[in-house]
Amino acid sequence: MRGFLASSTGVTCAAALALPLAPLAAAATSSAPPATSPTARPEAHAPGGTQSLRLTPLARDRAPGAAEQGLRRQDVRQFSLVGVVWDSPATELHGHVQVRTRATATGTWSGWQDLETHNADHAADPGTPESASGRVRGATAPLWVGESDGVEVRVRAVDAPGTARSAPAAAPLPTGLRLELVDPGEAAPPPTNRARSEAEPSVLPARPAHPAHPARAARQRAEPHVGSRPAITTRRGWGADEKLREKGFVYTKKVKTAFVHHSATGNNYRCSQAPSVIRSIYRYHVNSTGWRDLGYNFLVDKCGNIYEGRAGGVSKPVLGAHTLGFNANSMGIAVLGTYSSKKPSSAALKAIARLTAWKVGLYGMNPRGKTYLKSGGGNLYRKGRKVRLNVISGHRDGFATNCPGKQLYAKLNTARSKAAAYQGR
Repeated sequence: MRGFLASSTGVTCAAALALPLAPLAAAATSSAPPATSPTARPEAHAPGGTQSLRLTPLARDRAPGAAEQGLRRQDVRQFSLVGVVWDSPATELHGHVQVRTRATATGTWSGWQDLETHNADHAADPGTPESASGRVRGATAPLWVGESDGVEVRVRAVDAPGTARSAPAAAPLPTGLRLELVDPGEAAPPPTNRARSEAEPSVLPARPAHPAHPARAARQRAEPHVGSRPAITTRRGWGADEKLREKGFVYTKKVKTAFVHHSATGNNYRCSQAPSVIRSIYRYHVNSTGWRDLGYNFLVDKCGNIYEGRAGGVSKPVLGAHTLGFNANSMGIAVLGTYSSKKPSSAALKAIARLTAWKVGLYGMNPRGKTYLKSGGGNLYRKGRKVRLNVISGHRDGFATNCPGKQLYAKLNTARSKAAAYQGR
């Protein structure tokens, strides 16, 4: 999700030079980007994994940080999601990133598609162990392209915001640019131990906030407003490979605010593919970006299905990496898709409302109310400042970014009203 100071999804990029065909090159599979042989050919497809390909200069300037880098058209092993990463998360990529992919089923090449380049606004708060792990990289938002076996990419630098027109050239690109091609793999097999299987259901069924019992009726007026828990597909349900993430869980104190995001992965997915999209984002966040787990606490698809995100318990205040500076005492909900120009579905809005009515209600929060969070540092609020926010906020309320997209952000008042109604307010 790109900041306001940079180009965003849906904005037509400046015209680029056509890239000629090149000999086949292959990718390597790893969680940390390895060196890539330009002459190797793709290996047989093995579901699940990340191919990492080093980008090279495309113009005459062959120096590191050249203003135009990429990969010429080539065959690769099957993948479904693509993103670009670089060495330092503190370095911004001022430029345009475009990819073309070849569909496995038809052999047809897509047109050029844009990747949102400024994704630093989704990250662990500055100074936290996750942020300071030494594994974190700069990264674009990932893009879901469906099953593909060919790729072409170009990255072109533009002047950084505030650069004088008299500057001799565009700002250099970050060092260590790599193309990440993610295959979601298959869903994890069910546990062989029956007791464990029963303890880890694929879907948590919807559950009333107050069990029907005559003795409770008189006390409900005095109790906090808590919406019914909606049905939630668990990590087991969407096929999380728990070996990828760090062991253990990290918690904050409470959940005072729900930040709504869009995943910026595009809208070309079927709801039956949502688990695969989430598995791909999970791999990208952990293996490519270097986070300890999936950044969002929950995800919602366009059919209104709700999915557990970062591990630690759906009812607990799990510390995420979704809104730089405001991860403490909050949760992040990502709607799968890009909503800069496309309106979110009514089913997705209803899911946001049901989820927030339950989750923030557990902590005594009114979805139509406001609260205060202390900033951990960002481009809108200095570290330590207490900021007044809506209990249901958009990502852009805590960080200067386009996220959750103009169309989704415009519908948050609707989500607030619905969530309050689900709480009985």
